[in-house]
Amino acid sequence: MVFSSPVFLFLFLPAILAGYFLLPTLAARNLLLLAGSLFFYAWGEVHYVLILLASIAVNTYIGVRISRSEGATRGWNLAAGLAVNLGLLGYFKYANFVVDNLNALLGWSGTASVDYGAVHLPLGISFFTFQAISYIVDVYRRDAAVQENFLDVALYISLFPQLIAGPIVRYGFIARQLTERTAGLDDVAAGARRFTIGLAKKVLIANTAGEAADEIFAHDPDQLDPALAWLGVLCYGIQIYFDFSGYSDMAIGLGRMFGFRFPENFRTPYAARSLREFWRRWHISLSTWFRDYVYIPLGGSRVRPVRVRLNLLLVFFLTGLWHGASWNFVVWGFFHGGFLALERTRWGTILERLPRVLQHLYLLLVVGVAWVFFRAADLDHALGYLSAMFGTAGREQDWYFAALLTPKLVAALVAGIAFSFPWWEHHRLAAPGAAGPGRALIGNVAWLVLFTTCLLVVAGQSHDPFIYFRF
Repeated sequence: MVFSSPVFLFLFLPAILAGYFLLPTLAARNLLLLAGSLFFYAWGEVHYVLILLASIAVNTYIGVRISRSEGATRGWNLAAGLAVNLGLLGYFKYANFVVDNLNALLGWSGTASVDYGAVHLPLGISFFTFQAISYIVDVYRRDAAVQENFLDVALYISLFPQLIAGPIVRYGFIARQLTERTAGLDDVAAGARRFTIGLAKKVLIANTAGEAADEIFAHDPDQLDPALAWLGVLCYGIQIYFDFSGYSDMAIGLGRMFGFRFPENFRTPYAARSLREFWRRWHISLSTWFRDYVYIPLGGSRVRPVRVRLNLLLVFFLTGLWHGASWNFVVWGFFHGGFLALERTRWGTILERLPRVLQHLYLLLVVGVAWVFFRAADLDHALGYLSAMFGTAGREQDWYFAALLTPKLVAALVAGIAFSFPWWEHHRLAAPGAAGPGRALIGNVAWLVLFTTCLLVVAGQSHDPFIYFRF
């Protein structure tokens, strides 16, 4: 089920909101949210909801075992929990990738290939597995109190607003909210406004830019001139940012409707002036997860400079793999890790002294080139596309730039660029009545018009899942 689908907007969400506020106790409301979340997941993954439940059960048990043990036993319990979680993620996400590469090696050597059926990737497994890992690690570190109630752990891991594509919420951040939160009309109104912003990002900007990006990337790179190739990168950069940040806004807004406060996941990343700053602003819950559970345990920035750079390369190699079982994502991860390591050298000092506009252009160039590996079908396609971008590919031009650049696309790109800058943050997060009753009325009318426009678009669109659903 997709947040931007008629089924969710007109049936699921109204039903669960009505039921939630009709129930008299928080315990009953939590039970409804848990049942609704499992139904939400089963709607798209009916055969794999048992995998989600098994993950919840194992991590509840492991958390209790860790909390009741000391010394080496405590460490062994954590290791067992990590093995189960990473094994689950490894099998469902990487089995096909490993077998495909093994068969390629066997083919080169003339050996018979391995006959192995395709393994389906359950929705959201990367997200709910990382939440589960953060829970048992925080219990091990004593950064969070263990939760022995299976239903509370189940609600934490499976809560439908952030189940499929984040943000990745630490248990310590949300533990008290599971048992002590309140929600009123102000929360529902604030959540609805935030949800509407995310919905508009998705259906008005991301989907429009995505149509153009899909059309450009579907062509053989030899058919693209530099202008079209760069337009494809611009469209995809706008699409993925507004698609994913739109999902995060919708998740945060939905959580607020039920009294939950989720952490921010994006802070205008394209306004950054270095890749280091970009990763403080992009997919914040994932970057902080890798920082706290991988980078810092490896020594972080406290070790020798060479080791710091190696740590960055390793972390972003894993970040690339987390995004997908493909060599494209491995290259994308190393590309980001390499530039982050480079910024730890003299280049970082030079970069800080450059004019702000050059710093910003550097960031956009690096991120834009990296998006090619993220979007292209395979490495050959990515390299060919890069050749087209920089004017070194042979081309047979069959179509025209102007034909693709329709008024609808221009409007989406202009809006995407405008809303990628920090001026928007204050208005997005401000309370509607903060500027006085007159502006509050105008603001509420604007939200209503925006929401109605989105509903009209949603009513006429086909199924269009969010990009990060496949991760």
